[in-house]
Amino acid sequence: MRKRCGSANRTLTTLKAALNHAYDEHLVNDNSAWGRRVRPFKGVDAARVRYLKVEEAKRLLNAGEPQLRQIVRGALESGARYSELARLQCADFNSDSGTLHVRRSKSRKERHIVLTEEGIAFFESMTAGRQGKLPIFTRANGEVWRDNNQQAGLEAVNEAASIEPPVTFHHLRHTWASLSAMAGMPLQVIARNLGHKDTRMAEKHYAHLCPGYVSDLF
Repeated sequence: MRKRCGSANRTLTTLKAALNHAYDEHLVNDNSAWGRRVRPFKGVDAARVRYLKVEEAKRLLNAGEPQLRQIVRGALESGARYSELARLQCADFNSDSGTLHVRRSKSRKERHIVLTEEGIAFFESMTAGRQGKLPIFTRANGEVWRDNNQQAGLEAVNEAASIEPPVTFHHLRHTWASLSAMAGMPLQVIARNLGHKDTRMAEKHYAHLCPGYVSDLF
């Protein structure tokens, strides 16, 4: 319900912008119908981020079959979206710079994800001796991961690992960002790795996890 109210607020913002433009252009004579009478839902935009603790992440990995475990580990090491990981080719990992090249993201823009030492070691193990155009992650039958291929497996792994409440693949992205913030990674780097255009979302969801966050405020 909170998510639906949040979506309604975002839609209302867009709608009001269009109506206000019509009012500014003198296409309508009065803006009171939406300007003063329609109010957004309150208290629905509070940051609520579900992330796995390190021990939970280990249980989740140990419960999965090998190919699912690999792409889940990829998400935990990079913060990349499922669709981005599914499209990664071996050539997209640069061991010299320790980065992943996401060629097409949700916003249709490319970006480079900076990896930790553990992330570099993992992607080195996944790409060693393999041709550049080969996908980094494949399913047990050798095919690439496609939309929703991960869903049933992740649901089963949640149950086997006793993860409560269960997590989706998107929660793995939150887990990477949350654990990175707690490890001291700058919010600017977290935001850029996630593909955000600025640090506002990272500050909203992860700033309180950063070491010294409270002391920096006072």
